[in-house]
Amino acid sequence: MPHIADRPPTVPGTKGDERWRVRRTAEDADRLAETESVFALSNGWIGWRGTLDEGEPYGMPGTYLNGFHERRELSYPEEGYAFPQLSDTVISAPNATLIRLWVGGERLDLRTGTIRVHDRVLDLRAGVVERHTGWESPGGPAVRVHSVRLVALPRRAVAAVRWTVEALDAPVDVRICSDALANERVPERSDDPRAASVIHDPLTAEYRRVDGPDGVLVHRTERSAQRVAVAVAHEVETPDGFASAVDETPDRLRLALDGTLRPGDRVRVTKFAAYECEPVDGSDPTPLADLVVAEARDARAEGFDALLAAQRAAVDAAWAVADVELDGDDELQQAIRFAVFHLIQAGRPDGDRTIPAKGLTGNGYDGHMLWDTEGYVLPVLTYLAPDVARSALRWRHAHLTEARERAAELRLTGATSPWRTIGGRECSGYWPAATAGLHVNADIADAVLRYVAATGDEGFLAETGLELLVETARLWRGYGHFGDDGDFHLHGVTGPDEYTALVDDNVFTNLVARRNLRGAADAAERHPEVAARLGVDPAEVAGWRAAAGAVHVPYDGKRGVHQQSAGFTGLPEWDFANTSDDDYPLLLHFPYLELYRKQVVKQADLVLAMQRCPGEFTADEKARNVAYYEARTVRDSSLSASPQAVLAAEVGHLDLAYDLFAESVLQDLADLGDKTADGLHLASLAGAWLALVQGFGGLRDDRGVLSFDPRLPTAIRRLAFCLRWHGHRLSVTLTAGEARYELPDAGPDATVELWHHGEHIYLDGGSAVTRPMPAIPDPGPEPPSPPGRRAGRRP
Repeated sequence: MPHIADRPPTVPGTKGDERWRVRRTAEDADRLAETESVFALSNGWIGWRGTLDEGEPYGMPGTYLNGFHERRELSYPEEGYAFPQLSDTVISAPNATLIRLWVGGERLDLRTGTIRVHDRVLDLRAGVVERHTGWESPGGPAVRVHSVRLVALPRRAVAAVRWTVEALDAPVDVRICSDALANERVPERSDDPRAASVIHDPLTAEYRRVDGPDGVLVHRTERSAQRVAVAVAHEVETPDGFASAVDETPDRLRLALDGTLRPGDRVRVTKFAAYECEPVDGSDPTPLADLVVAEARDARAEGFDALLAAQRAAVDAAWAVADVELDGDDELQQAIRFAVFHLIQAGRPDGDRTIPAKGLTGNGYDGHMLWDTEGYVLPVLTYLAPDVARSALRWRHAHLTEARERAAELRLTGATSPWRTIGGRECSGYWPAATAGLHVNADIADAVLRYVAATGDEGFLAETGLELLVETARLWRGYGHFGDDGDFHLHGVTGPDEYTALVDDNVFTNLVARRNLRGAADAAERHPEVAARLGVDPAEVAGWRAAAGAVHVPYDGKRGVHQQSAGFTGLPEWDFANTSDDDYPLLLHFPYLELYRKQVVKQADLVLAMQRCPGEFTADEKARNVAYYEARTVRDSSLSASPQAVLAAEVGHLDLAYDLFAESVLQDLADLGDKTADGLHLASLAGAWLALVQGFGGLRDDRGVLSFDPRLPTAIRRLAFCLRWHGHRLSVTLTAGEARYELPDAGPDATVELWHHGEHIYLDGGSAVTRPMPAIPDPGPEPPSPPGRRAGRRP
C-alpha cells in the first residue's frame, strides 16, 4: 500500500527546528488523554483540549472557560464546625471543535480502517495544533484530512479551526458534520483524590437559533447560576454538487455537507467559534447570544489567515522575552519551550480571572486554583508577562470579601484565602491540608512583593497590593503568639509538605509570614494615606514589625540542620528499606496517621523555604539542610523537583540539580506521574523555568535587589534567557567561561543595577557587560536520596 508522504506545514513560518514542535503520530494512539493535555490550546479565557477533530476516540474531552463551573455538595462521615458544605467543579462548555467525517458510509475512526499517515504537531512558534491524516476506510476509499486549530491569544472570545478533506485514489461519497455539542460525555477516570469529580449533563438548554450555516447555543447551570453561550460561524468551500443542511437540538448545532469527492477535489470547512459566560440573575439570554454571534462573525470577516498571522505576532512578542536557549540537550530544549508556551497561554492581562493549577488543559483537581499559582506560576510570569501576573493578583483582591468571611468563620483576624477554589470560596473538605495550610496567604503576599519589586508598579501596590498585604499581615499577627521564650510562634499549621500536617512553627510558613509582615509594614509606610483608609495605624505597623523580628525558626543543633517544623528531626524515620516501588505515591498506600508521624517528606518544604527566603540561611546551613532533606523527600508531588533543583545547584551538586530540572520539565511530556491525562502540571512547568533561571542562572530577588550567581552543569554548554525588570528586557547569556548581561531594547540612558557573584554592576543600554564565571567549590559527595527515589540520570 502506498505511503502518503508527510506534507509540508501549511501554517506560515513553521518549518524547521523540531525543538519548537511537539509531535504525536499513530504510534501514540494509546496516549489519547495525555496527548489531549499536551496539545491543549488556551488564551487564558478559552481552553480547548487537544482532542481529535472527529471527537472519537477520546480520552477526556473538554472545552473550558476560565471560572465556568457547577457546584456540588460535600459530604462528611462526621460534620464539624466551618467545614465547607459546597465545592465547585469545572465543567465543559459546549464543544465547537467537532468536525466529523463519513467516507463511503464509514465514520472516520483511527481505530478502524488503515492509517497511512497520522501526524499531529503542537507548533510552539505559531501557537497552533496542525494535523495530517491519511486514512483508508474499511470499505476501501482513502482520504487525506488536514486541520489547523487555534485559540486566539489576541481575541479573548475567539477560537477557530480550518479543516480540509481530499479524496486520494478514487471518487468517494463523503458526509461532513460540523457540530457544536453541549453536555458531551465525560468519562470517570479514577478514585484518585487528585482526579476530577465529574458532573454529568450539567448544562440546561436556555436558548438557540440558527441563521444559514451559523448558529448559537445558550445554556445555564443550575446550582452555580452561570450562563454560557457559544456561537459558530462557518466558511465552506466545496466542489459542485454538494448539499448542505442545518440541524439543531437543545444541545447541538450541526452543519451537514454531503457529496462526492473525486481525486484532487477537496472540501474545506473553516469554523469560527466565540464563547462568553455570565451570571444568570434572571436576565434575558438574548443579549449574550447576540454578543457571541457578533464576535464569531467578526472573526470570520477578519479571516482565518489573519487570525493565524495575529496569533503568530502575539506568540512572537511573548517569545521575545520568554524564550530560553539551552545548548547541549535537544530534548530538554524542546521541553522548556513547551513549558513556557503553556505558561504564556495560561492567563490574560485583560481578564478578571486567575490561573488554575491545570490551567485550562484538563479537569484535574476539579479545575481548582491552588497555592501553586502564587507559589510557582506568578514568580515566573512576573518576569515574563508581568501584566498577566498583575491580573491574577487583582483576582485575589477581588475575592477579599470571601477571604474575610472565611477568616471570621474560623475565628481569625484579617483574611484567609481558600486552599482550593474556582469562585473565591473554600472548596476543600480536607481541612488538615487545606484550612491549616495558612501559608497560601503569605504566598499571595510574596507574589505581590515580588511583582512590585520587579516592576516598580507603585500604583498597583497602592490600589490593590497594599490591601492584600494588610489583610494577610493581620491574619498572622492575630494567629501567632509570643511565647515564654519571647519568640513569635505559629502553632497548628500545615506547610507545603502534605505528609506532615498540623505542626508547630513550620519554617516555611514562619519565614514567608515574616516576609509578609515586613512587606505590609513597609508598604503601609510608603502609602500612609491608603493605609489609613484601611484602618492601619502606627501601632499596628509596629506590632507587625515586632512579630516579624521575633519569628521562631526551629533549629536542631545536634544535627546541625533546620527542623522542617518544631520537633521534626526527632520523629521516627520512615522505613524506606521495606517500601517498594509499587508503594508510591505513599498517600495512596499508607494512612495519613502513619505519614504524619514519620520523617518522610512528600514535597520540598524546608528546601522551598531556602529557595523563597534565601537570605535567612547561611551557605553552610543550606548545604547541610539540602543533604538532610534530600534523603527524606520522596517527591510524590510534581511541585518538589524544582525547588530541590534550585538548592542543589546553589550548593554545588550540579548533576543532581540537572536531573531534578529534567524531571520537572518532563513531568508532562514524559507523563512521569501518570497524571498528565487530567491536565498539565503548570506549577511543575513553571518550576522548570525557576530551576534554570534561579538554579543555574543563580537569580535571587527576595530583598528587592537583582542578583545572579550563575553556575552551569557540564551538560549545558550555553544557557540564555531574558526577563523583565522595571520595564526593561534584560538578556542573560551563560557559558562555562563567562556571563553576559545586556539590555537589548534600551536606549543609552537606561540603567539597571544588578550583582554578579557579589560584584556590583550598573548595566546601561549602550553595551553588554561580561564577567567571568568563578570556579565552583567542590561540594563533596552527592547527598543520597531515598532508595529508588533519586531523579533519573540524564544520558
